[in-house]
Amino acid sequence: MQRRAVQSRRMLRYDGHPELARAIDGQRGLVTRRQALDAGMSANHVAGLVRTGVWVLVRRGVYMPADLWRALDPYDGRARARARAAHLQMRAAHVLSHECAARELGMPILTPDQEVIHVTRRGAHAGPALYGVKHHLAPYQSDQVVVVEGVPVLDAARTAVDMAREHGYVHGTVACDAARQLGVRLSELWEAVAPMTCWPEVTVVRASIQDSDAGAESVGETLGRMLLREIGMGPIQTQFELRDHSGWARCDLRVGRHLVEFDGFKKYQRQERGGLAVIDPDEVVWQEKRREDWLRGYRLGMSRLVWADYWGARRELTKERVRREYEATCAAYGADISDLAHLIVRRSA
Repeated sequence: MQRRAVQSRRMLRYDGHPELARAIDGQRGLVTRRQALDAGMSANHVAGLVRTGVWVLVRRGVYMPADLWRALDPYDGRARARARAAHLQMRAAHVLSHECAARELGMPILTPDQEVIHVTRRGAHAGPALYGVKHHLAPYQSDQVVVVEGVPVLDAARTAVDMAREHGYVHGTVACDAARQLGVRLSELWEAVAPMTCWPEVTVVRASIQDSDAGAESVGETLGRMLLREIGMGPIQTQFELRDHSGWARCDLRVGRHLVEFDGFKKYQRQERGGLAVIDPDEVVWQEKRREDWLRGYRLGMSRLVWADYWGARRELTKERVRREYEATCAAYGADISDLAHLIVRRSA
């Protein structure tokens, strides 16, 4: 019965047209109005599918079966679908770039306040976003283009530097960290910015590259590192790791004998709800407490950060709290960690 239900939904979304089945399956659920008409549908039939909720209008002239649309993550998956819909409608040669490329490449980014679809073209006229699409006139090399499921996008190194130029230092540093987490070498980021000698905001790009760190494993960790620098704490080590016969722990950030952990909400959510926890969240909390107690047993202090700590008036309060906790650690234990040398797990370069 379940198999028949699945087949029924497939027939409904394709409405019995095998050409549409191939188009939808090959375009991550998207289908254009032209493809539907070419498959034999009438304009009224297409309008009826949208009106009855069988199809969702993703962008003018581009649709997606409603069940596929509902299954997409509202922040990442649907943004990717809208960018791909714009790509299907464009006739001029282009590549997806900036945050659109980052999403296709799996780069965690700090999402800009306004969703804009970015494309980069050779020989086009750059200007303000029109119908939600911003066209960038910016040269790029063929070897900077990668194809993700049929969609051409700029690679991670170029995407990171584009994010810095377009959105500023904070977004750019997050993107550079993310690129390095994907395996992009620091030298590749410098190579990507090298031709941009006289480009606007190139100094911002250089600052983002200079301050990037391959150890940041999330946007929250990058923002935490920036917050510590604002306080004046340093030098900052990412992914500080200790191990003995009874336990093991890896921490996001370390300054002297003070550790700083970023707690994302997903850490405490079950996987079936979109989180990272494979066990009961209460067990996650208990294990996290035992882990912190184990670390503190080695005369280490700790501050914990959450997403809300980075924004608005709470940011200044957080900086005051972390500075106070750091100073308490220094007063109690000092800053030298040479006594822990035999327990520190060294990361390979």
